[in-house]
Amino acid sequence: MSAFGVIVGNRGFFPDSPVQQGRKVILEQLDRAGFDAVCPTPEQTELGAVPTRRAAAKCAELFRRNAERIHGIIVTLPNFGDERSVAETIRLANLDVPVLVQACPDEPEKMRPAERRDAFCGKISVCSNLKQYGIPFSLTDSHTVALKSERFRAELDRFDAVCRVVGGLKRARIGAIGTRPAAFNTVRYSEKILESHGITVEPIDLSDILAAARALPDDDPAVAEKASALRNYCATGGVGDEPINRMARLGVAIASFIEEHDLDACAIQCWTSIQQNYGVAPCAVMSMLSDSLTPAACEVDVCGALSMYALQLASASPSAILDWNNNYGDAPDKCVCFHCSNIPAQLLEEPRMGVHEILAGAVGRENAYGVCNGRIKAGPITFASLMTDDTAGAVRAFVGEGRFTDDPIETFGGYGVLEVAGLQGLMRHICQGGFEHHVAVNFANSADVLHEAFTRYLDIDTYRHL
Repeated sequence: MSAFGVIVGNRGFFPDSPVQQGRKVILEQLDRAGFDAVCPTPEQTELGAVPTRRAAAKCAELFRRNAERIHGIIVTLPNFGDERSVAETIRLANLDVPVLVQACPDEPEKMRPAERRDAFCGKISVCSNLKQYGIPFSLTDSHTVALKSERFRAELDRFDAVCRVVGGLKRARIGAIGTRPAAFNTVRYSEKILESHGITVEPIDLSDILAAARALPDDDPAVAEKASALRNYCATGGVGDEPINRMARLGVAIASFIEEHDLDACAIQCWTSIQQNYGVAPCAVMSMLSDSLTPAACEVDVCGALSMYALQLASASPSAILDWNNNYGDAPDKCVCFHCSNIPAQLLEEPRMGVHEILAGAVGRENAYGVCNGRIKAGPITFASLMTDDTAGAVRAFVGEGRFTDDPIETFGGYGVLEVAGLQGLMRHICQGGFEHHVAVNFANSADVLHEAFTRYLDIDTYRHL
């Protein structure tokens, strides 16, 4: 289990009791919230806090010994705190993880010298030192917040999500199965720019995956298990055994590639090589992958898969990749989002397997089975899109929130009516910024988490819509 490194600040001439109590309470709160903690004991440093350079060195050493477990650091200030020692601890530990600074509030009736905390002021000094040391950090929404409050519990959950996104993206491994379809310049990207951000792309030729699928024995138990899983995944009425068998073989081959290369997400060639050369649409296989928290994007959209993964890290729930596809009548803040579809089944109202209606005329209906159709459920979502800006040598992104509605619409594939405040301005930003036509969506409110993780810790230029 991931843990938080905890630094209890202390200015030595303040009373001991608030520091002892503060350390006890934050460790209790972390435990109740289900988080492990790494914090000096009173035997290791004065009161288990960090009031001096010597204590900072001891705390930093403790953090280094637990570096594999610590995915974020929490600085808690039960009093003013020693700002230099806090900064020194983080510098010496050199963990390169997010940092949250929390300060305990004073009470108006307890403002005498023996009772006053002054953490309101001390937090400013701590943050000033962190800024001088070049250490990025996050803040609680309120300048001071009580450790036992529900607000602090919400801050913990939010900060944990930021840590998951930062830690996950810094070592993300994305599979690129096949080459980008020639017609989709929009999904071009730079492997080198992604690598400079710690994101590795592992490519494989589509023919190798198809050869591995075909080479599987007819009685392979993994194929039988995958075929059964596909039939149980969504309604498959009208889909014959042969397309299911092809999808199952493809699913086993892709799963082996993912496992062999320790991948977090993948992007798969579709349009239209796999239908013409293997006789099936890969959408349901991709839908199952995303549904089981291995995001899969189509058209070898590596940045789209990365966007899906970022959303998943923030929410611990599946993401989908969609097209910004149609206006919704004259409603300026509504549009139709659509895909053919590889949308995770749990995001759809009545998921059912069918034919890829767009490609069926070109490749033959018998070669186009395998999409996961259905209407997207109504509810609030976060959307996100990452891209490599090759001319600037940077990664850029936009994030925002909206909701899928129950407005009437009849069409095919996977679809829904999405409402986003200020949609027309967002579309201008997407077009003028050169972003692709795909967008990743996730049923959670995590735009602030992604914005914090991207801009503060990952050096990603990010537009936060409204």
